[in-house]
Amino acid sequence: MPANTLPDLTLNNGVTMPALGFGVFQTPPAETIAAVEAALQTGYRHIDTAAAYGNEREVGEAIRRSELDRADIFIETKVWISDYGYDATLHAFDKAVGKLGVDQLDLLILHQALPSRFDLTREAYRALETLLTDGKVRAIGVSNFMVEHLDHLLETATVTPAVNQIEVHPYFQQPAVLAADKAHGILTQAWSPIGGITFYRDGKNSSTLDDPTIRAIGDAHNKTAAQVMLRWHLQQGRSAIPKSVTPSRIAENFAVTDFELTDAELASIDALDTGVRGGPEPEAITLESFGRAIPEA
Repeated sequence: MPANTLPDLTLNNGVTMPALGFGVFQTPPAETIAAVEAALQTGYRHIDTAAAYGNEREVGEAIRRSELDRADIFIETKVWISDYGYDATLHAFDKAVGKLGVDQLDLLILHQALPSRFDLTREAYRALETLLTDGKVRAIGVSNFMVEHLDHLLETATVTPAVNQIEVHPYFQQPAVLAADKAHGILTQAWSPIGGITFYRDGKNSSTLDDPTIRAIGDAHNKTAAQVMLRWHLQQGRSAIPKSVTPSRIAENFAVTDFELTDAELASIDALDTGVRGGPEPEAITLESFGRAIPEA
């Protein structure tokens, strides 16, 4: 990818998606409208939300206030595990579009695998396939699916997921999942792409933003550590979903098109992988522990 280009990525069904999206995970509803408005004003055209975030309605309101054409904004959201199952997932779509105030979603994905009830996971994905066939969504995918989850899903799926959104940052790179995604033609999309989860989840881990290797690369390009990490994702062909509620940081995270990392710099970031997951263990996701009702539109 040449410098000065913020690319679109082509999904396995031919749909194009801006490589850099704006995320609203853990953004309180009261702050979401202003944050998304700032992102759209900065130039983001890909917004990532989820039913479980509780802020789809505010994302939709920000999009309406922007007065941008709907066709110019790529909207991605996620179905929570409490709404898995064929009919329940079809209704989850209705709830999502009702809150967002749109008729069609650009990308709808399953938020987690549900290993203890993979039958519900399969049925939820079958509902996504129906929504795709009916033209209600333009692309479908999954999130936080490990290699075994992808294998099990693909035993019955008729449509290969377009996207697998997983935790990827310099300290946790999930090479086996990246390889499986590539083998199946699934685009890897990074949540926590600058490693925020390494320091805000429990406060016990060092911050990727203070990593000496990343900071040295940033100094060489007159860029911040966050910008270096986002450039690392983009040059390796991934989608990345940074988040912030601070306008200056929102703009900073978008300004990653005027420099290019060398092969040696990319390799030095690759070498930082610790193999330590920041998010919950996929096998710990159960309805008993993580299930919660998603409100109606």
